[in-house]
Formats: sequence, C-alpha cells, structure tokens
Amino acid sequence: MVVTLGALKVTSCDVPSPQHDIINQLFRDHPRLAVDILHDVMGVDVPVDRPVRVESNDFNDRPSKDFQPDTVIVVGSPQEPVHGIIVEVQQEKTDAKRRQLPRYAAALWLMLRCPVTVLCVCPDVDVAAWYAEPIETTLPGFVLQAMVLGPKQVPVITDLEVVAAHPELAALGVMVHGRNREVLKTFAYALKAVEDSEHGVYYSEYAYVMAAPEAQNILRKIMASTDWPVFSPFAKEHYGRGKADGLQEGEAKGEAKGEAKSILTILAARQIEVTEDVRARIHSCTDMEQLDMWLKRAAVANSVTDIFD
Repeated sequence: MVVTLGALKVTSCDVPSPQHDIINQLFRDHPRLAVDILHDVMGVDVPVDRPVRVESNDFNDRPSKDFQPDTVIVVGSPQEPVHGIIVEVQQEKTDAKRRQLPRYAAALWLMLRCPVTVLCVCPDVDVAAWYAEPIETTLPGFVLQAMVLGPKQVPVITDLEVVAAHPELAALGVMVHGRNREVLKTFAYALKAVEDSEHGVYYSEYAYVMAAPEAQNILRKIMASTDWPVFSPFAKEHYGRGKADGLQEGEAKGEAKGEAKSILTILAARQIEVTEDVRARIHSCTDMEQLDMWLKRAAVANSVTDIFD
C-alpha cells in the first residue's frame, strides 16, 4: 500500500463536529481498529491475540473539571488488562488539550497498571505534525510521545480485497484521501463484499460524514452509478434503493427503471392506489415490452388490476 499526503481542513468550533463524533464512533464500534493501526501501521508492541473492548472514558474520581478522553480501549480481559489505548480526535492545535494527554495516559495507567498508548487521529497534516511532537511535563522523566494517525500515516487503498478486509481503515482513507477518485471508487465497489457483516451497513455513513464536501459529491455519484445492493440510511436517502422502499433484489436499471417510475407517476396522478406488492412488481420488471404495455394501460386504467389483466 502506498502512503501519500492529503489533508482535510476543518473549521474550528467549540462543539465537537460531526466528523469528530463519527471518527470516535468508528473506534467505539470497531475497537480492534485501534489495535490494528498501532500494531500494523505504527509498529507499537500491542498484543493482537487478546480480546479487545471499549472501556468507560470517565476518569473523574472527585468533583472536578471534566476529565474525559474521547475513547478508551482496553486489550485483554477485565481481570488481566495488557494494554490501554486512549483515542483522541484532534482537528486543531489546542495547548490545553495537548497538556491533557499526559494526564489521560497517567490516569489510565494508574487504573490498569499496564502499558498505555495515546493515539491521536488528526485529519489535518499540520495538526498531526504538532501532536506528534513529544509532550514534556514538569514530572522528572515523564515525557509523553503520542502516536499520531494523520494523512501521512493513513494508507492509500485502491485494492478491493484490502478494502473488504479492512473497511474501517478504508473509511479513514476516504476521509484523508477523498480527492483520489480511485480511492473512492474502490471503497464504493468493495462495500458489496462487507454488506452482510455486523456493521457493514454503516461503513458508507462513516466514510461519507468524515469526508470533505468535494469527496462527498464524488462518492454520491460513484455509488449512484453502481448496482450493488444498498441498505444504509445515507444511501436510501440519496438513491432510494434500500429495503425499506420495498424493492425486490435486483433493482431495474437504465430505461427499465425510468419506465417503471413513469408507470407509478401516472397511477399516482390518476389517484389509483398502489400497494407495496404492486410497486415491487413494477420495479422488479426489466422487460421493456412488458413495461411499455403496462404504461399504456396505466393511462386508461381504473385500478391496478386493469394494468396486469
């Protein structure tokens, strides 16, 4: 896999952005992603053969100012933790937040009594470089070196099998390399391979929300031009091809799709009630001669029965 530069400019705001929240949700839904990134991409000695879980991120032990990192992941069993991971999403340079990172690491180390790694996810290349610098403290010998996942560290994935095997990392790749149409195209087509996995329906949302506006536009066009089944809320909203629309498998394409839409439009204009079964039957038909006959009958029909009889 080839690594290239890429950056996503983020507007500063006081409230966490949708991008901030969706990146955190990605790690909370797929905590092993943090282990894979640290072990495979950054070479950190994190055990990969142990169970992984999301832990509470509330470090407060007394009434005080908010002391909560974004996401806390623990490798190992609850009885024998072997590695703690603090995932922080940083979109801008903030001295106060940078000073918090050693506190987070120390607090989790005291709780787990095992090695702790701070993983900063930074969509912007300059912010990533800033958080990659060692963070010195006033405690003798305590210097925190955060591991930073920025545009330089996220691989450019243009292999369908790699996307299918690592869809979470591929979604992050869309975020930082979304201007590369091949990256977006590979991601969109590879989703079919993961559509039946537990979280497969959400990968398109992860990528779409994290991506820059121009990448979102390209992603919409690519997805609209493919014929893979779409089940996600984002895809249903934009393309109307989800299960909730009552469409049968193998949605009609091209002219057949347009012909089916015309039939339903005429029936609606003539105030003829159409059941979901009838709608599905019309949409699933790809025989243009049959559709043309139904279209002519729809213009003079008094009920849907007149169309099919």
